[in-house]
Amino acid sequence: MPIQWFPGHMTSARRNASETMARTDLVIEVVDARIPEASCNPMIGELRRFRQRPCLKILNKADLADPAATKAWLAYFNAQEGVTAVALSCKNPGDVARVPAMCQRLAPHRSDGTRLLRIMIMGIPNVGKSTLMNALLKRKVAKVGDEPAVTKSQQTLDFGSHMTLTDTPGMMWPKIDHDSDGFMLAACHAIGRNAVIDEEVAEFLAGVLLSRYPQALANRYKLDPAKTDAWGVVEEVGRRRGCLVKGGGMDLEKAAQILLNDFRAGALGRISLETPDSRAAMLAEASRRVVDNAAASDD
Repeated sequence: MPIQWFPGHMTSARRNASETMARTDLVIEVVDARIPEASCNPMIGELRRFRQRPCLKILNKADLADPAATKAWLAYFNAQEGVTAVALSCKNPGDVARVPAMCQRLAPHRSDGTRLLRIMIMGIPNVGKSTLMNALLKRKVAKVGDEPAVTKSQQTLDFGSHMTLTDTPGMMWPKIDHDSDGFMLAACHAIGRNAVIDEEVAEFLAGVLLSRYPQALANRYKLDPAKTDAWGVVEEVGRRRGCLVKGGGMDLEKAAQILLNDFRAGALGRISLETPDSRAAMLAEASRRVVDNAAASDD
């Protein structure tokens, strides 16, 4: 089932973001290091480029992502015009302490101490924007939760004597073009559970793990990756974690949630669901299908 999720408040969030962008010097875009491109909202890039604002792209949750994949993504993003990318964990005070100096370097016309540097923090839901805001200000000013779309409105606060920070609601875009993006977003908990079926998301995740991180499954669940498929992984997790219901059947929803929660918590190890190469291959396959479908309709 294709996954789509665009709560009503996000329409006004986009409008407000566009208005605030006009009064902003620099955009901090927070993405999930495990799915850096899938968690990039294309509308944020469009708004930023229209206003010609530099971007500090923070690959958050880098402590949960595959270091080799993260290194490749940093090279990919740093090659883009107007973008400086860094990988960190917004829960690590030492990592966050580096952010202000990076912002000043990206906006030298505002770094002389006489003019206010206005910074806007943007990103999709549940990537860590509010965690970053709280860490930068060293106090709790933004509500943080383990559910998408906790922040519903903008707030702007002074950061030192020469900076302001504007925290914005997580913004999705109206239509997710690629099914795999929807599943990756759901696996990383960037989409509300009311829009997904956990068993389908877990089966997708298991397929990626079998393909790229089979040893992580073997280590965590004591199964043989060579002797099962994606759905078999979900069933095996259920068996080994006692997800049984009355009559001897299996609670597959519970098994799916266990697999998803283990991934999200890092219990399976440091895992990335996409790389620049895998994304390029996915886009190439999607383009091929479009061409094939067009040719078939012409016949």
